[in-house]
Amino acid sequence: MFKKYRLGFDVWGMLLFLIVMIPNFIWFAIPAPNDVLRVTSVTEVLDTIASVCQVLMIIVLCVLINRERKKISITPMIVAVLFCCFLYFVSWVIYYSGIVNVFVILGLTIPPCLTFLFFSIDRKNVIAIVPIAIFTVCHLIYGIVNFIMR
Repeated sequence: MFKKYRLGFDVWGMLLFLIVMIPNFIWFAIPAPNDVLRVTSVTEVLDTIASVCQVLMIIVLCVLINRERKKISITPMIVAVLFCCFLYFVSWVIYYSGIVNVFVILGLTIPPCLTFLFFSIDRKNVIAIVPIAIFTVCHLIYGIVNFIMR
């Protein structure tokens, strides 16, 4: 399985990460009205695991290249990447309009994870699925426990 991979740099993986992070950079600089995301987390251990997996996810997506992948093009998986990224951005727009509910929290939680999952599937980067899956579970629990169940 590892023979299918080589070390390299996937500029598309890094670009996707930076695009997904744009709303987070804005949020760090400019607080939203009704900014519930700035509360102290009650899932600190899960948050640490999620952060480690997020870093591993980006490293694997950007550095491990499957030799069998095709040149990036518009495929059903890339359409899914774009759609999930769009849903994530829409969720941020709604959040910044002052609306915070279950759908918005889930929109800030699930679509970015699916964005990376669909990208890894398109790029045939099966190894990245492990940290993405762990990150997704931790991120979802974080969102539910800290913002939906509170």
